[in-house]
Amino acid sequence: MPANKLSEAEQAQIIDACNLEKFASLPPTQIVPELLDDGVYYGSESTFYRVLKAHGQLHHRGRSLAPKVWVMPTTYTATGPSQVFCWDITYLPSPVRGQFFYLYMLEDLYSRKIIGHEVHEQESGENAAMLLEQTLIREKCLHSGVVLHSDNGAPMKSQTMRTKAYELGVTTSYSRPRVSNDNPFAESLFRTCKYRPDWPSAGFKNIDEARAWVLKFTRWYNYEHKHSKLRFVTPEQRHKGQDKAILAKRKEGIEEAKAAHPNRWGKRNVRNCTPVGPTTLNPEKEQIKQGEKQAA
Repeated sequence: MPANKLSEAEQAQIIDACNLEKFASLPPTQIVPELLDDGVYYGSESTFYRVLKAHGQLHHRGRSLAPKVWVMPTTYTATGPSQVFCWDITYLPSPVRGQFFYLYMLEDLYSRKIIGHEVHEQESGENAAMLLEQTLIREKCLHSGVVLHSDNGAPMKSQTMRTKAYELGVTTSYSRPRVSNDNPFAESLFRTCKYRPDWPSAGFKNIDEARAWVLKFTRWYNYEHKHSKLRFVTPEQRHKGQDKAILAKRKEGIEEAKAAHPNRWGKRNVRNCTPVGPTTLNPEKEQIKQGEKQAA
């Protein structure tokens, strides 16, 4: 036995001290100085940790709840349409204070296309489940293993929604509690929606008006809005794979303009017309750094 190894009696003193009522909620880094103030020294903080671990007591002690460690949500990468969907629910105002309509919206991660939307007078897992099934049928991806990402709202995690997702062959993914950044694509879409020039700041008069406005917005967003993250092609063009030809044509036009007037360009590169690659939901830090290097 090593000469510096604590005897069983000495280890018992440490365990007994740590389990005193006044020390029950404290870690060794707090206990050792307290004992020293009382003129008692049983060992260093590392010795306390080692003894507690050996006796199965290196865990949260005391009455307060143990801190929870939330793991990062799973990373998913979409290389084409109908692989990863993001969805969320947002409030639509009405003229009556405290009364809202609820916009349910599903977005394809790869193309940013709005693939499903409904406006209802309440939040519920039943409404969400119905919209999900209709969307999967329309997009022809039933039982394809598509990933559906959302936050931790009650409709998202309701038993009805979970059961329907399982029946339809959908893989569910959720954000960390109270972390909106884990669902950034849905948040960005709602921001675009609510900052439209024709957004009714006074509220929608009724649900029919809200539904008509959302339908108009969806058509604009999918078929007219040139998305900055897609090299300024529309979500529909990206969804149908037309972006490559469109961007190639743009590049030809720019190259022709540069060839005609090279003195106007100097050493500047022409506009980036390379199609956007796969889209990743909640990328790891290493992926983010690599993407920043490639973009630089």
